[in-house]
Amino acid sequence: MIHLNFTDLNEEAQERLIASSKEDVKRKYGKDLMDYATKHNTNLDTMLEEEAIRNLYNYKYVFKI
Repeated sequence: MIHLNFTDLNEEAQERLIASSKEDVKRKYGKDLMDYATKHNTNLDTMLEEEAIRNLYNYKYVFKI
């Protein structure tokens, strides 16, 4: 069995997965993130990026070789 992590993927695949993860985070936690960012005067885009990266660890990667 081969184990790969996110950083082992090429740049194009990483960007595609980050974009997908951002959409997942927006869909699941968008309102909560906006409320938190407003309340604590933080940058929403930065928070979204950080949460999207954390969310990647919940993904299961399947490769066809």
